Amino acid sequence: MSSTMKQLAPKHHPCSHHLLAPSVLLLLVLAAAFVQECAAQEGGSSSGGSDDHAPLVSPLAKDPATSLYTISIKDGSGPLVIDLAGPLVWSSCSCASGGHPTFPCGSAECDAATASSFDQPDHGPGAIIADGGGGAGRHVDCTCTARPCDPVTPGRCAAGDLTSFAMSANATDGRNALHPVSFQAVGACVPLDSLLLRSGAAGVAGLGRAPLSLPSQLAAARRFGRRFALCLPGVAIFGVTPIYLGYYPPDLMTTIASTPLSTNPRSGGYYLPVEAISVSWPSWNVATSRVALPPGALELDAATGRGGVTLSTVRRYTAMRPDVYRAFVKAFSDAIGEPGHVKAMPGVPPFELCYDTWSLRHLRVVGWDVPSIHLELGAGASMNWTVDSGNSMVQVADRTLCLAVVEMVGPEEAAAHDAAAAVVIGGYQVEDNLLVFDEDREVLHFSGLLWGSGATCSSFNFTAPRYHCRRRATLCPAPALPCPDRHIPLPAECKVARLRRHPYLIR
Repeated sequence: MSSTMKQLAPKHHPCSHHLLAPSVLLLLVLAAAFVQECAAQEGGSSSGGSDDHAPLVSPLAKDPATSLYTISIKDGSGPLVIDLAGPLVWSSCSCASGGHPTFPCGSAECDAATASSFDQPDHGPGAIIADGGGGAGRHVDCTCTARPCDPVTPGRCAAGDLTSFAMSANATDGRNALHPVSFQAVGACVPLDSLLLRSGAAGVAGLGRAPLSLPSQLAAARRFGRRFALCLPGVAIFGVTPIYLGYYPPDLMTTIASTPLSTNPRSGGYYLPVEAISVSWPSWNVATSRVALPPGALELDAATGRGGVTLSTVRRYTAMRPDVYRAFVKAFSDAIGEPGHVKAMPGVPPFELCYDTWSLRHLRVVGWDVPSIHLELGAGASMNWTVDSGNSMVQVADRTLCLAVVEMVGPEEAAAHDAAAAVVIGGYQVEDNLLVFDEDREVLHFSGLLWGSGATCSSFNFTAPRYHCRRRATLCPAPALPCPDRHIPLPAECKVARLRRHPYLIR
């Protein structure tokens, strides 16, 4: 993937026979060194050097009407909804003859689309079915057809050609967006108006465990490791890189917790090895209460794909299967009522447990003073996942605060009840949390709520770094290469200039 930056050609000047003063000569030597350094760096960016493997970053937004999270990565269209379990990229587009490239049946891309079809009995959210040519045998002249589905509305699918999309993101060093990078991604072209998303987005960017998901394609093309990070709403980072957010100086990858991931062969989603759920109130002398779940309620049945605890970016709030939900609600209600000062309020659909904010304290760092929820993880986890009130409670009215957990109910969930996960952790529960999915190691890194740490999901620097070499533009043709933030070492030429105390080349 080539950069749009042009390689700089050194200018040749006629030799001068005049003797130069030592100070002037020093300035010319430094200027020449800077031009060569800039040319070398920009040339490496455009010639397919290490920049071809640089991690990529893109902003994530939250649609205020639907609370879906979107990524603006596809050229010439609106944003795409991110689906953590989605197997591929799809977008609404014109299906006129010759309007887009296609792939033949039997091609590697078509086979990859077929491999992305998870065995879901009702072709539920995120499912894709590839048509290899209409049944028996494969025809050389047939066009590969995919059948992506709306991840929000189960069973709502549409056929579309498998094609390629032009996309773009920014290269990153983990702290800054450096420069644009263009690339191609394979996806499904769905006819206009056949799958209209309520968010007004142009399509879906699948991030699941499948060959044609966006992270898988980027990892294969750029060879930067099968790792991606989400911080909702705010930023998505693809590739292996340090991660710096806001004024929190350390690389967050060195400080956050981790847990092994579980695999569900019937789903492209990411499952957590949760063994139990408990509730505790650290600000009061109240014993931790473990939720009295039915035996094996959280276990993942690999043969049927039933059960387990998974993550979702298309479900707003955490949803629990009825047997898990009833036990959890009882434990939370008992824990919050034990001190005796919290006043219950009538439930506000879809929430059952609600409380009067006037009977609660508001804490500066984690939100309201209510019990914390703990997902007790299995062997290999560095610590349990704690859900603080900033992620567990939602204020629905001036004096009404509700537990943001719902029961799996409704016709679409009842129909797939036997195949449902035990717990689906919704987007609200992971907002302002850094999640890093490392598929090479089958590990999830998680930060917990970032409030009070100095790091925020919205604080990634998508603009040029603040520190520049003074008068750099006179030495390096535009765009000038910036010196990084104080927490990252300066480029060699800036270091040399500072050591020599050169008046024009300082931060």
